Amino acid sequence: MEDQNIPSSEHLDDTNRTEENNVNETNPSNDIKEEVTEPTTEGFQSRIDLQPLQNSVEDIKREIAKFIVGQNEMIELLIISILTNGHSLIEGVPGVAKTVTAKMLAKTMAVDFSRIQFTPDLMPSDILGTSIFNVKNSEFEYKKGPIFSNIVLIDEINRAPAKTQAALFEVMAERQITMDGTRYEMELPFLVFATQNPIEQEGTYRLPEAQLDRFLFKINVDYPSLEDEVQILVDNHSRQDKMDFNDIKAVLSAEEIKKYQDLIKQIVVEDNLLNYIASIVHNTRTNANLYLGASPRASIAILNAAKANAAINGRDFVTPDDIKRCTKAILQHRLVLTPEREMEAFTVDKVVDQILETIEIPR
Repeated sequence: MEDQNIPSSEHLDDTNRTEENNVNETNPSNDIKEEVTEPTTEGFQSRIDLQPLQNSVEDIKREIAKFIVGQNEMIELLIISILTNGHSLIEGVPGVAKTVTAKMLAKTMAVDFSRIQFTPDLMPSDILGTSIFNVKNSEFEYKKGPIFSNIVLIDEINRAPAKTQAALFEVMAERQITMDGTRYEMELPFLVFATQNPIEQEGTYRLPEAQLDRFLFKINVDYPSLEDEVQILVDNHSRQDKMDFNDIKAVLSAEEIKKYQDLIKQIVVEDNLLNYIASIVHNTRTNANLYLGASPRASIAILNAAKANAAINGRDFVTPDDIKRCTKAILQHRLVLTPEREMEAFTVDKVVDQILETIEIPR
């Protein structure tokens, strides 16, 4: 009978749990407080001061937003390409602000800018320049072409024939031009932003893989959303269909660009993330869906772009998300599907997604 009045061990355990829960609700433990208030990034922030870079990026976005609505993906990737000293190929249907955005981005920098309209009758000398005989001194003088600039916008790059496209090989890869046996170095920064229309094929010349590989990014520009398009109409109506590029202020100098490019190189990358990048690129060479995989230049491009993306977000260390965020724009123009996959309407983007899902993310 006395045993009936003694609480069972299960009842005691329930009672203890209830008391512990009440204590935790009224007085959280010190461990929880430390976890919430611990400054996990304070040490990293003290090593490299990324605040000036972040402020400059925000200033660039603010200036471009004066006329461009949306297209945040294109703008961010173009800024990353500047920070990594890489060229970008912008692809989209006509009228989605490819050329205007690239031109405005160039205006936010106090550097030289030139625009070249590629046409079927354009010759290499129209880009690189040519030697002209000077009657006064009876010597040939080299007259530099429009490629000698800091930011070069090439509009409709696929409209020029292969001979003219090939004139860009050396200058895009080595930042120099060899003319009549003389080498001419390009002034830094030197960046090429090229646009092309993926829909219209008549009168165009497909870029060879060797030239596509010289672009850091291939940026696909899609139509704006319904809300963005409404805002485009509102802004256009309010400024009476006028677009004055002089309203765009230069917020970056050539010296600051060089400084930020050097700063990006100091971003910390763990060894396991280097293995992660190498595994992604190596998988493209052994993937059954691909006829042509990515080269080591793609691995370096992913590494540099991930560093820039980390810096823009205020971190001086790379995370797997930084790598995944830039991988598709770097690989999609470097990979070639097998004929069988092309007939099945498979896409390179799907292959890249499968690769990123298959490879284990470092912890």
